[in-house]
Amino acid sequence: MKFITTILLAIAVAGTVIMTSCGKKYTCHCNIKYSGTPGLPDSSSTEFSIINNKSGAQSNCNAQSGTYVNNNITTVETCYLY
Repeated sequence: MKFITTILLAIAVAGTVIMTSCGKKYTCHCNIKYSGTPGLPDSSSTEFSIINNKSGAQSNCNAQSGTYVNNNITTVETCYLY
C-alpha cells in the first residue's frame, strides 16, 4: 500500500512539473493610437500569438508597448495579454 501511494505521489508531482513548465499559446492584443498630423487614423489594433509560460508571455507582450515618434507622428502602443 505504501508503494502505491509513493508511486501515485511521484506521478502527481511529475504531472505538475510538466504542466507548469510547458509553453502554452497566449494572445497579445495591442491598441495603437496615432497623433501629431491631421489625417492619421484615430486608432488601430493588432493581435499575435506567443507560445511560452505565462510569465514569459506576459513579459514578451509588455515589451511591445511603447511610445514612438517618427516625422512628428507619435505612436502609442499599449499591449496586454489575454
